[in-house]
Amino acid sequence: MNNLRKKVNTCINKENKEEIMKRDKLFIYIGTVVFFLLAIALGIIMYMLSRTSGKLENDSSQISSKSNDGEQEISESVSSEIGKTVEEQENTNTPNTQNTSNTSSTSSTEVRENVKNTETKASDAEKTVEEPKETKKEITFVNPVEGEIIGEYAKDNLIYSETLKEWITHTAIDIKADKTSVIKSAADGIVKTILNDPRYGLTVIVEHDDGYETVYSNLLTAEFVVEGEEIKQGQTIGTAGNTASFESSMECHLHFELLKDGEYLNPCNLIEF
Repeated sequence: MNNLRKKVNTCINKENKEEIMKRDKLFIYIGTVVFFLLAIALGIIMYMLSRTSGKLENDSSQISSKSNDGEQEISESVSSEIGKTVEEQENTNTPNTQNTSNTSSTSSTEVRENVKNTETKASDAEKTVEEPKETKKEITFVNPVEGEIIGEYAKDNLIYSETLKEWITHTAIDIKADKTSVIKSAADGIVKTILNDPRYGLTVIVEHDDGYETVYSNLLTAEFVVEGEEIKQGQTIGTAGNTASFESSMECHLHFELLKDGEYLNPCNLIEF
């Protein structure tokens, strides 16, 4: 019985020893693995720390360089401002003799300019007194031919025509004149038109200032002027005739019209006959 117990105990102890050994081996293995993992982790941490430290050093050097550049720029700017201030101060402190000279020169120039302006104004005033503005002369008319009025002006009423045998308006006056009597321009002007009018015969139209026109009809000749010619008051235009078909039954005469801006006027209101 005791032997059996011993054997049993021996077996149990043997098994216990084997389990202990296995467990110790397992602990050793786990410890070894953990050690290696810790070593690897530590290596990684050291590597990261070294890289971070390098970056910090580079950033520090860059910051230091920028700071030095900034300090240099500030120093240059301050030096420049100081130089400008000194220069301005020197300009401000220029000797009074130069300012006095400039002031004297300026005053002399101003005096000369004032004298010139005064002389110019005086000259202009003299011109104004000596050369008064030209006033436009009012146009006047003279009788184009001496003779009796045998046909009255009748724009707004009717007169009887012996030639037409009817009552008509008459926007002219008829001045009796011997055949070939000289017909003269009633005022200065320009010969506008020379034509053979189917009703009033050979006709000369003269333009005058202020929109006036004079019309000379029933002429025998008009060879003394040409269209576009400038003529003077009293200058010969033509000769009296009897070429007006509408007034052929009348004695030899000048059919004379006067217009202002295209409107017929009574010549007797502007000319003494």
